[in-house]
Amino acid sequence: MTIQRMDNVLIVVEDLDAVISFFVELGMELEGRGPIEGRWVERVIGIDGVRQDVAMLRTPDGHGRVELTMFHAPKAVRAEPKDAPANTLGIRRIMFAVDDIEDVVARLRDHGAELVGELARYEDAYRLCYLRGPEGIVVGLAQQLG
Repeated sequence: MTIQRMDNVLIVVEDLDAVISFFVELGMELEGRGPIEGRWVERVIGIDGVRQDVAMLRTPDGHGRVELTMFHAPKAVRAEPKDAPANTLGIRRIMFAVDDIEDVVARLRDHGAELVGELARYEDAYRLCYLRGPEGIVVGLAQQLG
């Protein structure tokens, strides 16, 4: 099996409160919000010194999610170069839950995909990575552990 489901879409924003309000007005539910930093996230996204606030919103059916993030450090990048880093404003990646992350990475590499950062472990919960594929599209992969 290649993927289990589409997990969430990440949008980097400058005004987290305003964007949360917009999506809540649209009908999404705020699941949670909080700060994210540390070596594990730096390894996944390939950027050192990351400090960010993250909010996760879900569709009413519980299946679709949008993750919003506001970078405090390093500051978000406005101009979008060809290989835009993970802290560029706008939609940055689509995250998929997978059964075997190493197998999926290997198969996507055969189609030209490259790791953005590293394959990293988050506690005892997930193995995660970002891949840059065709047209610079960034896909996140998450394998739940346990």
